[in-house]
Amino acid sequence: MQEHEFHNDESRVEYLQQLIDEGTFRKASRLLAALAPGEVAHLLESVPPPQRQVIWKLIRDDVGGDVLMELTDEVRADLLNRMDSAEVLAVSESLDTDDLVDLIQQLPHTITREIIESLDGQHRARLEAALSYPEDTAGGLMNPDVVTVRPEVTVDVVVRYLRRIREQLSPRTDILVVVNRQGKYLGVLALADLVIAESDDTVAEVMTLDFPPLPASIDEREVASRFEQHDLVSAPVVNDEGFLLGMITIDDVVDVIREEGEHQFMGRAGLSEEEDMFAPILISARRRAFWLGINLITAFLASWVIGLFEATIQQVVALAVLMPIVASMGGIAGTQTLTLTIRGIALNQLNDKNARWLLNKELAVGALNGVVWAIVVGIVAGIWFKSLDISLLIGAAITINLLFAAVTGALLPRLLDRVGIDPALAGGVLLTTVTDVVGFMAFLGLATLFML
Repeated sequence: MQEHEFHNDESRVEYLQQLIDEGTFRKASRLLAALAPGEVAHLLESVPPPQRQVIWKLIRDDVGGDVLMELTDEVRADLLNRMDSAEVLAVSESLDTDDLVDLIQQLPHTITREIIESLDGQHRARLEAALSYPEDTAGGLMNPDVVTVRPEVTVDVVVRYLRRIREQLSPRTDILVVVNRQGKYLGVLALADLVIAESDDTVAEVMTLDFPPLPASIDEREVASRFEQHDLVSAPVVNDEGFLLGMITIDDVVDVIREEGEHQFMGRAGLSEEEDMFAPILISARRRAFWLGINLITAFLASWVIGLFEATIQQVVALAVLMPIVASMGGIAGTQTLTLTIRGIALNQLNDKNARWLLNKELAVGALNGVVWAIVVGIVAGIWFKSLDISLLIGAAITINLLFAAVTGALLPRLLDRVGIDPALAGGVLLTTVTDVVGFMAFLGLATLFML
Protein backbone atom coordinates (compact mmCIF):
# COMPACT_ATOMS: atom_id res chain seq x y z
CA MET A 1 0.00 0.00 0.00
CA GLN A 2 1.91 2.98 -1.30
CA GLU A 3 -0.67 5.77 -1.19
CA HIS A 4 -0.23 6.41 2.51
CA GLU A 5 2.82 5.89 4.73
CA PHE A 6 2.33 4.47 8.23
CA HIS A 7 4.85 4.97 11.00
CA ASN A 8 3.13 2.63 13.47
CA ASP A 9 -0.08 0.73 14.16
CA GLU A 10 -1.62 3.78 15.82
CA SER A 11 -1.31 5.89 12.68
CA ARG A 12 -2.81 3.08 10.61
CA VAL A 13 -5.82 2.84 12.93
CA GLU A 14 -6.28 6.63 12.87
CA TYR A 15 -6.10 6.70 9.07
CA LEU A 16 -8.64 3.90 8.73
CA GLN A 17 -10.98 5.64 11.17
CA GLN A 18 -10.61 8.83 9.12
CA LEU A 19 -11.52 6.97 5.92
CA ILE A 20 -14.60 5.47 7.61
CA ASP A 21 -15.69 8.86 8.97
CA GLU A 22 -15.27 10.43 5.54
CA GLY A 23 -17.20 7.63 3.86
CA THR A 24 -14.33 6.74 1.50
CA PHE A 25 -15.02 3.01 1.78
CA ARG A 26 -13.30 2.05 -1.47
CA LYS A 27 -9.97 3.38 -0.21
CA ALA A 28 -10.56 1.73 3.19
CA SER A 29 -11.26 -1.57 1.43
CA ARG A 30 -7.98 -1.33 -0.51
CA LEU A 31 -6.12 -0.61 2.71
CA LEU A 32 -7.60 -3.72 4.36
CA ALA A 33 -6.87 -5.88 1.29
CA ALA A 34 -3.17 -4.96 1.52
CA LEU A 35 -2.87 -6.15 5.11
CA ALA A 36 -2.25 -9.59 6.59
CA PRO A 37 -5.17 -11.19 8.50
CA GLY A 38 -3.42 -10.59 11.82
CA GLU A 39 -3.00 -6.90 11.03
CA VAL A 40 -6.68 -6.59 10.07
CA ALA A 41 -7.64 -8.31 13.33
CA HIS A 42 -5.51 -5.83 15.25
CA LEU A 43 -7.31 -2.96 13.54
CA LEU A 44 -10.72 -4.43 14.37
CA GLU A 45 -9.78 -4.77 18.04
CA SER A 46 -8.52 -1.17 18.07
CA VAL A 47 -11.81 0.52 17.12
CA PRO A 48 -15.18 0.82 18.92
CA PRO A 49 -18.01 -1.61 17.94
CA PRO A 50 -19.89 0.73 15.51
CA GLN A 51 -16.79 1.27 13.37
CA ARG A 52 -15.84 -2.40 13.81
CA GLN A 53 -19.06 -3.45 12.05
CA VAL A 54 -18.38 -1.11 9.14
CA ILE A 55 -14.83 -2.38 8.72
CA TRP A 56 -15.93 -6.02 8.91
CA LYS A 57 -18.29 -5.54 5.96
CA LEU A 58 -15.34 -4.29 3.87
CA ILE A 59 -13.33 -7.50 4.40
CA ARG A 60 -13.46 -10.12 1.63
CA ASP A 61 -15.04 -13.49 2.48
CA ASP A 62 -11.95 -15.41 1.35
CA VAL A 63 -9.85 -13.79 4.11
CA GLY A 64 -12.66 -13.17 6.60
CA GLY A 65 -12.22 -16.57 8.20
CA ASP A 66 -8.49 -16.04 8.77
CA VAL A 67 -9.21 -12.61 10.26
CA LEU A 68 -11.81 -14.11 12.61
CA MET A 69 -9.31 -16.65 13.93
CA GLU A 70 -6.80 -13.90 14.74
CA LEU A 71 -9.32 -12.06 16.95
CA THR A 72 -9.81 -12.58 20.67
CA ASP A 73 -12.69 -14.88 21.58
CA GLU A 74 -14.89 -12.04 22.76
CA VAL A 75 -14.51 -9.86 19.66
CA ARG A 76 -14.95 -12.91 17.42
CA ALA A 77 -18.11 -13.94 19.27
CA ASP A 78 -19.55 -10.44 18.92
CA LEU A 79 -19.02 -10.47 15.14
CA LEU A 80 -20.40 -14.00 14.79
CA ASN A 81 -23.53 -13.08 16.73
CA ARG A 82 -24.28 -10.37 14.16
CA MET A 83 -23.83 -12.70 11.15
CA ASP A 84 -26.46 -14.96 9.60
CA SER A 85 -25.74 -18.59 8.75
CA ALA A 86 -24.94 -17.81 5.10
CA GLU A 87 -22.24 -15.31 6.13
CA VAL A 88 -20.72 -17.75 8.61
CA LEU A 89 -20.64 -20.51 5.99
CA ALA A 90 -18.97 -18.15 3.50
CA VAL A 91 -16.12 -17.16 5.82
CA SER A 92 -15.61 -20.73 7.09
CA GLU A 93 -14.97 -22.22 3.65
CA SER A 94 -11.36 -21.04 3.47
CA LEU A 95 -10.36 -22.16 6.97
CA ASP A 96 -7.96 -24.98 7.75
CA THR A 97 -9.48 -27.81 9.77
CA ASP A 98 -7.79 -26.79 13.04
CA ASP A 99 -9.14 -23.25 12.73
CA LEU A 100 -12.55 -24.60 11.80
CA VAL A 101 -12.54 -26.63 15.02
CA ASP A 102 -11.96 -23.46 17.05
CA LEU A 103 -14.65 -21.57 15.15
CA ILE A 104 -17.30 -24.28 15.48
CA GLN A 105 -17.00 -24.27 19.27
CA GLN A 106 -18.33 -20.69 19.32
CA LEU A 107 -21.28 -21.26 16.97
CA PRO A 108 -24.89 -22.28 17.61
CA HIS A 109 -25.64 -25.96 17.04
CA THR A 110 -27.76 -25.29 13.93
CA ILE A 111 -24.95 -23.45 12.12
CA THR A 112 -22.42 -26.04 13.28
CA ARG A 113 -24.50 -28.78 11.70
CA GLU A 114 -24.69 -26.85 8.42
CA ILE A 115 -20.92 -26.42 8.30
CA ILE A 116 -20.26 -30.10 9.03
CA GLU A 117 -22.79 -31.21 6.42
CA SER A 118 -21.14 -28.96 3.81
CA LEU A 119 -17.86 -30.91 4.11
CA ASP A 120 -16.95 -34.03 2.17
CA GLY A 121 -16.71 -37.33 4.02
CA GLN A 122 -12.95 -37.23 4.59
CA HIS A 123 -12.90 -33.67 5.93
CA ARG A 124 -15.95 -34.33 8.07
CA ALA A 125 -14.29 -37.35 9.69
CA ARG A 126 -11.13 -35.33 10.40
CA LEU A 127 -13.13 -32.48 11.87
CA GLU A 128 -15.13 -34.76 14.15
CA ALA A 129 -11.92 -36.48 15.29
CA ALA A 130 -10.37 -33.12 16.22
CA LEU A 131 -13.55 -32.04 18.03
CA SER A 132 -13.32 -35.12 20.26
CA TYR A 133 -10.32 -33.62 22.12
CA PRO A 134 -10.45 -30.72 24.61
CA GLU A 135 -9.36 -27.46 22.98
CA ASP A 136 -6.50 -26.94 25.46
CA THR A 137 -4.74 -30.19 24.50
CA ALA A 138 -2.49 -31.19 21.61
CA GLY A 139 -5.48 -32.93 20.03
CA GLY A 140 -7.46 -29.70 20.20
CA LEU A 141 -4.62 -27.63 18.72
CA MET A 142 -3.68 -29.95 15.86
CA ASN A 143 -4.61 -29.68 12.20
CA PRO A 144 -5.83 -33.12 11.01
CA ASP A 145 -4.85 -32.30 7.42
CA VAL A 146 -1.33 -33.74 7.18
CA VAL A 147 0.90 -34.61 4.24
CA THR A 148 2.13 -38.18 4.76
CA VAL A 149 4.50 -40.44 2.84
CA ARG A 150 5.38 -44.14 2.98
CA PRO A 151 8.89 -45.38 3.83
CA GLU A 152 9.21 -47.59 0.77
CA VAL A 153 8.69 -44.89 -1.89
CA THR A 154 11.61 -43.05 -3.49
CA VAL A 155 12.57 -39.41 -3.09
CA ASP A 156 11.71 -38.79 -6.76
CA VAL A 157 8.15 -40.02 -6.16
CA VAL A 158 7.80 -37.77 -3.12
CA VAL A 159 9.01 -34.69 -5.03
CA ARG A 160 6.57 -35.32 -7.88
CA TYR A 161 3.79 -35.83 -5.33
CA LEU A 162 4.57 -32.52 -3.62
CA ARG A 163 4.54 -30.69 -6.94
CA ARG A 164 1.09 -32.07 -7.64
CA ILE A 165 -0.33 -30.92 -4.27
CA ARG A 166 1.75 -27.73 -3.92
CA GLU A 167 -1.36 -25.56 -3.52
CA GLN A 168 -2.42 -27.65 -0.51
CA LEU A 169 0.93 -27.34 1.26
CA SER A 170 1.10 -24.99 4.21
CA PRO A 171 3.80 -22.29 3.94
CA ARG A 172 4.99 -23.51 7.36
CA THR A 173 5.66 -27.06 6.12
CA ASP A 174 9.16 -28.12 7.16
CA ILE A 175 8.63 -31.88 7.57
CA LEU A 176 6.58 -34.66 6.02
CA VAL A 177 5.26 -37.38 8.30
CA VAL A 178 6.19 -40.96 7.49
CA VAL A 179 3.54 -43.60 8.27
CA ASN A 180 2.94 -47.25 7.40
CA ARG A 181 -0.03 -48.54 5.45
CA GLN A 182 -2.18 -48.58 8.59
CA GLY A 183 -1.38 -44.92 9.37
CA LYS A 184 0.94 -45.63 12.29
CA TYR A 185 3.62 -43.02 12.90
CA LEU A 186 7.18 -44.04 11.97
CA GLY A 187 9.16 -40.80 11.77
CA VAL A 188 9.55 -37.62 9.74
CA LEU A 189 11.16 -36.59 6.49
CA ALA A 190 12.65 -33.10 6.69
CA LEU A 191 12.33 -31.04 3.52
CA ALA A 192 16.00 -30.10 3.92
CA ASP A 193 16.95 -33.80 3.77
CA LEU A 194 14.61 -34.32 0.84
CA VAL A 195 16.35 -31.60 -1.18
CA ILE A 196 19.86 -33.03 -0.79
CA ALA A 197 18.92 -36.72 -1.14
CA GLU A 198 19.48 -38.73 -4.33
CA SER A 199 16.33 -39.17 -6.41
CA ASP A 200 16.50 -42.98 -6.18
CA ASP A 201 16.94 -43.03 -2.39
CA THR A 202 13.96 -44.38 -0.49
CA VAL A 203 12.24 -42.39 2.23
CA ALA A 204 13.36 -45.02 4.74
CA GLU A 205 17.00 -44.21 3.92
CA VAL A 206 16.75 -40.45 4.54
CA MET A 207 13.98 -40.14 7.14
CA THR A 208 14.52 -39.25 10.81
CA LEU A 209 13.47 -41.97 13.23
CA ASP A 210 14.17 -40.25 16.56
CA PHE A 211 11.66 -37.40 16.16
CA PRO A 212 9.25 -37.90 19.11
CA PRO A 213 5.59 -37.16 18.30
CA LEU A 214 3.23 -35.33 20.67
CA PRO A 215 0.57 -37.40 22.45
CA ALA A 216 -2.88 -35.98 21.69
CA SER A 217 -3.82 -35.81 25.37
CA ILE A 218 -1.01 -33.57 26.65
CA ASP A 219 -1.79 -30.04 27.82
CA GLU A 220 -1.18 -27.08 25.49
CA ARG A 221 1.39 -25.71 27.96
CA GLU A 222 3.41 -28.90 27.54
CA VAL A 223 3.11 -28.52 23.77
CA ALA A 224 4.51 -24.98 23.96
CA SER A 225 7.28 -26.18 26.27
CA ARG A 226 8.37 -28.89 23.82
CA PHE A 227 8.39 -26.48 20.90
CA GLU A 228 10.56 -24.11 22.92
CA GLN A 229 12.98 -26.75 24.20
CA HIS A 230 13.48 -28.46 20.83
CA ASP A 231 13.20 -25.37 18.55
CA LEU A 232 10.36 -26.99 16.59
CA VAL A 233 8.50 -25.47 13.68
CA SER A 234 5.96 -28.29 13.52
CA ALA A 235 5.34 -31.62 15.21
CA PRO A 236 3.10 -34.65 14.54
CA VAL A 237 0.35 -35.65 16.98
CA VAL A 238 -0.49 -39.30 17.70
CA ASN A 239 -3.04 -41.21 19.78
CA ASP A 240 -2.23 -43.71 22.53
CA GLU A 241 -1.72 -46.48 19.96
CA GLY A 242 0.76 -44.42 17.96
CA PHE A 243 -1.48 -43.69 14.98
CA LEU A 244 -1.05 -40.29 13.35
CA LEU A 245 -3.86 -37.82 14.09
CA GLY A 246 -2.58 -34.48 12.87
CA MET A 247 0.09 -31.79 13.00
CA ILE A 248 0.74 -28.77 15.21
CA THR A 249 2.62 -25.83 13.69
CA ILE A 250 4.46 -22.94 15.30
CA ASP A 251 1.66 -20.42 14.63
CA ASP A 252 -0.65 -22.42 16.91
CA VAL A 253 1.99 -22.48 19.64
CA VAL A 254 2.62 -18.74 19.36
CA ASP A 255 -1.10 -18.21 20.00
CA VAL A 256 -0.88 -20.39 23.12
CA ILE A 257 2.13 -18.46 24.43
CA ARG A 258 0.48 -15.10 23.71
CA GLU A 259 -2.75 -16.11 25.42
CA GLU A 260 -0.85 -17.39 28.46
CA GLY A 261 1.12 -14.16 28.71
CA GLU A 262 -2.00 -12.03 28.40
CA HIS A 263 -3.76 -14.20 30.95
CA GLN A 264 -1.04 -13.66 33.54
CA PHE A 265 -0.97 -9.91 32.85
CA MET A 266 -4.73 -9.35 32.82
CA GLY A 267 -5.33 -11.77 35.67
CA ARG A 268 -3.51 -9.50 38.09
CA ALA A 269 -6.41 -7.07 37.72
CA GLY A 270 -9.07 -9.78 37.81
CA LEU A 271 -9.71 -9.49 34.05
CA SER A 272 -9.87 -12.09 31.31
CA GLU A 273 -7.24 -12.05 28.57
CA GLU A 274 -10.10 -12.24 26.05
CA GLU A 275 -11.87 -9.10 27.32
CA ASP A 276 -12.74 -6.65 24.58
CA MET A 277 -11.37 -3.17 25.31
CA PHE A 278 -14.55 -1.71 23.76
CA ALA A 279 -17.04 -4.14 25.30
CA PRO A 280 -20.46 -2.71 26.30
CA ILE A 281 -20.49 -0.77 29.56
CA LEU A 282 -22.91 -3.07 31.40
CA ILE A 283 -20.98 -6.21 30.45
CA SER A 284 -17.64 -4.75 31.56
CA ALA A 285 -19.14 -3.39 34.77
CA ARG A 286 -20.72 -6.75 35.62
CA ARG A 287 -17.47 -8.65 35.11
CA ARG A 288 -15.40 -6.27 37.19
CA ALA A 289 -18.03 -6.00 39.93
CA PHE A 290 -17.29 -9.54 41.09
CA TRP A 291 -13.65 -8.86 41.89
CA LEU A 292 -14.46 -5.45 43.30
CA GLY A 293 -16.89 -7.21 45.63
CA ILE A 294 -14.28 -9.77 46.66
CA ASN A 295 -11.81 -6.98 47.31
CA LEU A 296 -14.40 -5.09 49.37
CA ILE A 297 -14.93 -8.14 51.57
CA THR A 298 -11.21 -8.48 52.17
CA ALA A 299 -10.94 -4.74 52.87
CA PHE A 300 -13.66 -5.04 55.52
CA LEU A 301 -11.69 -7.91 57.06
CA ALA A 302 -8.57 -5.73 57.28
CA SER A 303 -10.64 -2.87 58.72
CA TRP A 304 -12.13 -5.22 61.30
CA VAL A 305 -8.62 -6.17 62.43
CA ILE A 306 -7.74 -2.48 62.79
CA GLY A 307 -10.95 -1.93 64.76
CA LEU A 308 -9.83 -4.52 67.32
CA PHE A 309 -6.98 -2.20 68.25
CA GLU A 310 -8.92 1.07 68.24
CA ALA A 311 -7.93 1.89 71.82
CA THR A 312 -4.25 1.31 71.06
CA ILE A 313 -4.36 3.60 68.00
CA GLN A 314 -6.07 6.35 69.98
CA GLN A 315 -3.30 6.35 72.56
CA VAL A 316 -0.40 6.12 70.10
CA VAL A 317 -1.27 8.23 67.05
CA ALA A 318 2.02 7.34 65.34
CA LEU A 319 0.66 3.83 64.77
CA ALA A 320 -2.02 5.12 62.41
CA VAL A 321 0.60 7.01 60.41
CA LEU A 322 2.94 4.02 60.06
CA MET A 323 0.40 1.20 59.49
CA PRO A 324 0.26 1.57 55.68
CA ILE A 325 4.04 1.10 55.47
CA VAL A 326 3.88 -2.34 57.10
CA ALA A 327 1.01 -3.51 54.86
CA SER A 328 2.57 -2.09 51.70
CA MET A 329 5.97 -3.72 52.26
CA GLY A 330 4.32 -7.09 52.78
CA GLY A 331 2.12 -6.66 49.73
CA ILE A 332 5.04 -5.88 47.42
CA ALA A 333 7.19 -8.74 48.74
CA GLY A 334 4.33 -11.20 48.52
CA THR A 335 3.45 -10.15 44.97
CA GLN A 336 7.03 -10.77 43.87
CA THR A 337 6.96 -14.33 45.22
CA LEU A 338 3.40 -14.90 43.96
CA THR A 339 4.36 -13.86 40.40
CA LEU A 340 7.41 -16.12 40.44
CA THR A 341 5.35 -19.09 41.65
CA ILE A 342 2.54 -18.57 39.12
CA ARG A 343 5.13 -18.41 36.34
CA GLY A 344 6.63 -21.69 37.57
CA ILE A 345 3.20 -23.33 37.48
CA ALA A 346 2.45 -21.96 34.00
CA LEU A 347 5.76 -23.29 32.61
CA ASN A 348 5.42 -26.64 34.43
CA GLN A 349 8.68 -25.92 36.24
CA LEU A 350 7.21 -26.19 39.74
CA ASN A 351 6.35 -29.59 41.21
CA ASP A 352 6.12 -31.43 44.52
CA LYS A 353 9.84 -32.18 44.54
CA ASN A 354 11.15 -28.63 44.16
CA ALA A 355 8.31 -26.71 45.86
CA ARG A 356 9.93 -27.06 49.31
CA TRP A 357 13.22 -25.71 47.95
CA LEU A 358 11.41 -22.69 46.54
CA LEU A 359 9.61 -22.13 49.85
CA ASN A 360 12.88 -22.25 51.81
CA LYS A 361 14.55 -19.92 49.33
CA GLU A 362 11.70 -17.37 49.49
CA LEU A 363 11.69 -17.55 53.29
CA ALA A 364 15.40 -16.77 53.30
CA VAL A 365 14.87 -13.88 50.88
CA GLY A 366 11.98 -12.59 53.01
CA ALA A 367 14.06 -12.81 56.18
CA LEU A 368 17.03 -11.02 54.61
CA ASN A 369 14.91 -8.24 53.12
CA GLY A 370 12.90 -8.07 56.33
CA VAL A 371 16.00 -7.41 58.42
CA VAL A 372 17.48 -4.89 55.97
CA TRP A 373 14.32 -2.84 55.53
CA ALA A 374 13.33 -3.18 59.16
CA ILE A 375 16.56 -1.41 60.07
CA VAL A 376 16.01 1.30 57.44
CA VAL A 377 12.37 1.95 58.31
CA GLY A 378 13.07 1.61 62.03
CA ILE A 379 15.72 4.32 61.90
CA VAL A 380 13.49 6.67 59.88
CA ALA A 381 10.47 6.08 62.16
CA GLY A 382 12.59 6.47 65.31
CA ILE A 383 13.95 9.81 64.14
CA TRP A 384 10.52 10.95 62.90
CA PHE A 385 8.65 10.23 66.14
CA LYS A 386 11.67 10.40 68.48
CA SER A 387 10.82 7.00 69.95
CA LEU A 388 13.00 3.88 70.20
CA ASP A 389 9.89 1.80 70.96
CA ILE A 390 8.24 2.84 67.68
CA SER A 391 11.49 2.08 65.85
CA LEU A 392 11.75 -1.46 67.24
CA LEU A 393 8.03 -2.07 66.84
CA ILE A 394 7.78 -1.26 63.13
CA GLY A 395 11.01 -3.15 62.40
CA ALA A 396 9.65 -6.31 64.01
CA ALA A 397 6.27 -5.96 62.26
CA ILE A 398 7.87 -5.53 58.83
CA THR A 399 10.07 -8.61 59.33
CA ILE A 400 7.09 -10.71 60.41
CA ASN A 401 4.96 -9.53 57.50
CA LEU A 402 7.65 -10.17 54.89
CA LEU A 403 8.08 -13.72 56.18
CA PHE A 404 4.33 -14.37 56.00
CA ALA A 405 4.24 -12.78 52.55
CA ALA A 406 6.96 -15.15 51.32
CA VAL A 407 5.13 -18.21 52.65
CA THR A 408 1.80 -17.08 51.20
CA GLY A 409 3.28 -16.17 47.82
CA ALA A 410 4.97 -19.57 47.53
CA LEU A 411 2.10 -21.77 48.77
CA LEU A 412 -1.10 -19.95 47.76
CA PRO A 413 -0.86 -20.40 43.95
CA ARG A 414 -0.27 -24.15 44.24
CA LEU A 415 -3.17 -24.49 46.67
CA LEU A 416 -5.51 -22.56 44.37
CA ASP A 417 -4.34 -24.57 41.35
CA ARG A 418 -5.06 -27.86 43.12
CA VAL A 419 -8.62 -26.88 44.00
CA GLY A 420 -9.32 -25.68 40.46
CA ILE A 421 -9.13 -21.90 41.04
CA ASP A 422 -7.02 -19.84 38.64
CA PRO A 423 -4.07 -18.42 40.67
CA ALA A 424 -3.62 -15.56 38.21
CA LEU A 425 -7.14 -14.29 38.93
CA ALA A 426 -7.56 -15.02 42.65
CA GLY A 427 -3.98 -15.00 43.93
CA GLY A 428 -3.47 -11.23 44.08
CA VAL A 429 -6.67 -10.50 46.02
CA LEU A 430 -6.07 -13.24 48.58
CA LEU A 431 -2.40 -12.33 48.99
CA THR A 432 -3.28 -8.70 49.68
CA THR A 433 -5.73 -9.82 52.34
CA VAL A 434 -3.11 -11.96 54.08
CA THR A 435 -0.41 -9.28 54.05
CA ASP A 436 -2.81 -6.56 55.23
CA VAL A 437 -4.27 -8.64 58.05
CA VAL A 438 -0.92 -10.05 59.20
CA GLY A 439 0.76 -6.66 58.91
CA PHE A 440 -1.89 -4.85 60.95
CA MET A 441 -2.14 -7.69 63.46
CA ALA A 442 1.63 -7.81 63.99
CA PHE A 443 2.09 -4.05 64.21
CA LEU A 444 -0.90 -3.25 66.39
CA GLY A 445 -0.67 -6.45 68.42
CA LEU A 446 2.95 -5.82 69.35
CA ALA A 447 2.09 -2.21 70.19
CA THR A 448 -0.69 -3.38 72.53
CA LEU A 449 1.61 -5.84 74.28
CA PHE A 450 4.69 -3.66 74.74
CA MET A 451 3.65 0.00 74.59
CA LEU A 452 0.48 0.15 76.71
